[in-house]
This record gives sequence, structure tokens and C-alpha cells, in this order.
Amino acid sequence: MPQSGDQISILGFGCMRLAQKDRRIDEERATRQLRDAIDRGVNYVDTAWPYHGGESEAFLGRALADGYRERVRLATKLPTWLVRKPEDLDRYLDAQLERLKTSCIDYYLLHSLSGYSWPKLKEFGVHDFLQRAKEAGKIRYIGFSCHAALQDFKSIVDDYPWEFCQIQYNYLDTEHQAGTAGLKYAAEKGLGVVVMQPIRGGTLVSTPPELQAIWDDAPTKRTAAEWALRWVWNHPEVTVVLSGMNDEAQVEENLAIAEEGRANSLTGGELALIGRVADGYRRLLKVGCTGCGYCLPCPKGVGIAGCFDAYNRLYLYKNAQEAKFRYVISLAGLITGERGYASQCEQCGDCVDKCPQDLDIPQLLEQVAAELEAGGLGGVEATVRKFLSGE
Repeated sequence: MPQSGDQISILGFGCMRLAQKDRRIDEERATRQLRDAIDRGVNYVDTAWPYHGGESEAFLGRALADGYRERVRLATKLPTWLVRKPEDLDRYLDAQLERLKTSCIDYYLLHSLSGYSWPKLKEFGVHDFLQRAKEAGKIRYIGFSCHAALQDFKSIVDDYPWEFCQIQYNYLDTEHQAGTAGLKYAAEKGLGVVVMQPIRGGTLVSTPPELQAIWDDAPTKRTAAEWALRWVWNHPEVTVVLSGMNDEAQVEENLAIAEEGRANSLTGGELALIGRVADGYRRLLKVGCTGCGYCLPCPKGVGIAGCFDAYNRLYLYKNAQEAKFRYVISLAGLITGERGYASQCEQCGDCVDKCPQDLDIPQLLEQVAAELEAGGLGGVEATVRKFLSGE
């Protein structure tokens, strides 16, 4: 970590997708997996208030007993969307310290900052709160996670003396959210960069047959997971890559891959091969949106790129439940405070001339609404609210 000087393992243990049994954390198995990873060199563990319905932090408090807490750098996140008044800042931090059974959180992030939530937090005195918490020894290093567009990401980076940040990054998301430009921007500012979603929540390992044929033709045989992880680690700006491991085989594979995960270690031919697979994914996508954001702002507040991302996932991975969950969590306004559903589009056409991909955005948004909002989203929104509340 550039500013803290901590020596961080390049593989971090993400605790959003822990092993489960009967829809609850399988505590015995998850503890065994986590401790095995720590025994073998992993020393960065990441969680957050809402993970596993609020049980992830409490689980870690127990799993990191017996001396394991002292062997790791522990990261968790303030649930920014739940902050309604200044007092909430301290209330959530103190509750997290209790859940985690620790006196200090090593890496504390403001969760999912956006161009909307960051100004609101500043109104609540978040600057003073962070400084007080640091001086009191409750947190060591201050960062933020972000799923916002590049310009908002850069603005947030420039608006506070952050020590690290966390972004979504993989070989499909080079121009989506912070993307490659954001990765380099943060690193140039001296921030450590934690990468989440290196295999898009596991979806990049479910390779369509026609793309698997590209991997099979590679001179060096690697699994889809290895190609994806090695691609992220190939970037020298990356500090640590999080993996949500919940199976013993995943722990074994990821530890083995990490042994080879060095910056600038992939050849030009290997990078070209990964580029062919990425292009193949994009050809399979329903909408050729790159997430550039040129179409914004929408007069009606439609989150155009987010709508198309969820729609593409629906067709690429054939999982309607997962696509609708992502659609709601991104666009219902439960985190950002800004609702952005496709059905809000009034066909004004303001976005069409701005689109460098020449997409008929209003027509495509009509299709998104028809498929992702059919039958209403009340039930999905209730599920997402429960998830975000950590209850």
C-alpha cells in the first residue's frame, strides 16, 4: 500500500460470498477456508455492513479469533446509504467494531460513493468524523469504494486526502465505471487500489462455448479464472485483488494463480488472446454500450449505462433473478438516492445524438423496461432493501 507502507498480499479474501448452508453462512467451513488462506499468506480480508444479511462482519469477529486477527489487515465499509444524520456516522462505526470484535479497523471505506452520496456525507461532517475516528485509533487508513462513472470517481479522488480506493475492474470493465483510466488516475495520485469483481462475481468463469474455444487454442493452458485474475494482476497500479472464495477448490486455485500474478508478466500474445475473448463477450452482449456516459445527463434521470449493463447480463448469463437484483440495486435509488429505471424514459431523444455507438437508446430502454420491469419490481426491491440494511 503506497501510503501506509503495509505489505499486502496480492490476493485478498472477500467476504460477500462465503460458504453457505441452509441459506446461512456455513461457519465451520467458511472459518476453515479463511484460516487456511491466511495460513498460506493471504493477509487482507474485506467485508461490509450488509454482506450476508449483516452476518459477515459478525462472522469475521469469531473467525479471526485465536490470533488470526493480528495476522491480517481488516477492511470494512461504512453503509453510506443508511446515514441519515451526523450521529449515524459514529453509531455505525462503533457497531462495526463490536461486530468485528476489534478495537481498530485497518482499512475503513465509505461504501459505494457516488456524485450524490459524497456531497450528502460532507454535509453530515464526514471529514471531521473520519479524522476523529483516526485520532481515536478506531481506524487506521481511510478509503472509499465506488461504482460511479469515471468523472464522478475522479472528482471524489480529488476531494479528500484518501489513502486507498476500491473499484470494479476486469477485462470487460476497462471503460465501465472507473475503468482503466480511473485505475491509472488513482495510482498516479498515490492511492492504493483494491480491485473487486475481477471475474465479475464469477460470471467470467462461465465461459460460453464459442469463447471457450479461444482459451482452448492458447499455447499456454489456463482456466478462465486464471486468465481473468492474471489480467488484473498484470497492471502494476493494482495493489490487491479480492476474490469471494467459498469452496476449498477455489482457495487452492486462487492461491496457485497468485503465485504467478505479477505485474507486466503476460506476453503481448497472451494479452491479445484475452482481448479476443473480451471482444467475443461484447459481440454476445445484447446492447453495444461501453458505459462511456456521453449520453448523460438524462432529463428524466435514467441510468442508461446501468440499464444496459443489467440487460446484457440477462442475455449473457441467462439468469433473470440475478439480472433483476443488479438492476434494482443499481437503479432503484436505494444507495444513490437517484432512481434511474428504464421506464422513466419519455422518448425525448436527447441521448441519441450524443451516443458514439449510434444506439437507438430510447427504443432499447423500452425493451429493458419490458423485460426487467415486467410484473413489477416491488418484491425485488424489498429483497434489496433487506440486503442493504444488513438485517
